[in-house]
Amino acid sequence: MLIRHGTLPDGRIADIRVEEHITVIAGRVEPMPSERVVDAEAGAVLPGLHDHHLHLRAMAAALDSLPVGPPQVRTREQLAQALRTAQPGPDGWIRAVGYHASVAGELDRKEIDAIVADTPIRIQHRSGAMWILNSAALSRIGLDDHADGRLHSADDWADALPRRGTAIADVTTRLARYGVTGITDATPDLSAEDVAMLSVSHRRGDIPQRLHFLAPGKRILHDDRLDVDELTVWVAEHHDNDVGVALHCVTHAQLVVALAALHAAGHHDRDRIEHAAIVPDDMIDDLVDAGVTVVTQPNFVSERGEHYLRDVPTHEHSQLWRLASLLRAGVPMAASTDAPFGGPDPWAAMRAAVHRTTAGGDVIGPDERITAAEALSLFFGHPDRPSVPRTVEVGQPGDLMVLSPGAAVETLASDMVATTIVGGRIS
Repeated sequence: MLIRHGTLPDGRIADIRVEEHITVIAGRVEPMPSERVVDAEAGAVLPGLHDHHLHLRAMAAALDSLPVGPPQVRTREQLAQALRTAQPGPDGWIRAVGYHASVAGELDRKEIDAIVADTPIRIQHRSGAMWILNSAALSRIGLDDHADGRLHSADDWADALPRRGTAIADVTTRLARYGVTGITDATPDLSAEDVAMLSVSHRRGDIPQRLHFLAPGKRILHDDRLDVDELTVWVAEHHDNDVGVALHCVTHAQLVVALAALHAAGHHDRDRIEHAAIVPDDMIDDLVDAGVTVVTQPNFVSERGEHYLRDVPTHEHSQLWRLASLLRAGVPMAASTDAPFGGPDPWAAMRAAVHRTTAGGDVIGPDERITAAEALSLFFGHPDRPSVPRTVEVGQPGDLMVLSPGAAVETLASDMVATTIVGGRIS
């Protein structure tokens, strides 16, 4: 296809021929027979966005699941009302997502039974790492005697939870509207069959974006089962197979153990730290020494900021979801949304990176603010090299977005995306 009259990042207006890669950039390019032509009308042409950490099937499942956490549900009474009025899905289950303890404390099977006893209910914690089931649901999966109904993703019996078909195409269509041309699925327990099924969806067009997986090298760390020696062996085994690892770290303890294991196992250029939700000052140099890429989610400053202000000690606020200090130190970085556990709009994540304001207007970590251009570049990375931005140059991937004429890029607004192109085709 041919993009006419597009404004390049350096300010020039040019025509751009796009196939699997960008093949021609010139002041004027004549269309070939039957070539699709898009007139950008001087709108900006930028690399398409790559969301470096999301969960495709969970996003699709969330489309028809019941939200039971902030901002939709904030109190025990609202939780009870939501569950009692919910209609079960075709499989007879009520599936709820986004729960946080601020709503009604640490739920267990008995508390859910007191609200709804006769319909199977599964409530996913907003972290995505735990489900709470009532007795009817536990009976359905053969766990009648389970103590509290709290199933953790790291436990084998979490696999007993039933899956249902999900509308992947609805999710990827929405992502294309944001200008997303590539996605990295960060689900840690994807089997070879899961990867094959998603790859088939990609080939038939339900997933038009470039598709990358962290499995089998993704690992969620849990504070109550940290073992640096075991983790070191796991990392080393993956390195021996030329597989980089991606370690989920949302606490100080997890980051300490992750970096110790990476140091002991040796460097791999595709190793990643996912989230890095909290990084104390004295660990920044450790990240630099590890040569590891940090893939973070600045949107959580906005989406969960009110909880951080209440639950996290004030002296630690500057350590949350760091950006500017890590970039200054030379830590390779990329950004993502962690959808559906975060909002799916990457532009909202960029705005959070620039402003770092909570829903209530407070600012968390003002010294960690970055510019709009820096925020954009965190979503320009290559799938296998997240910290290396793609550019609009001949030879670069043909994955682009065309913004509306006159749109001010620095506003970081998703509605300015006019056209999304993947491999020379409009998505």
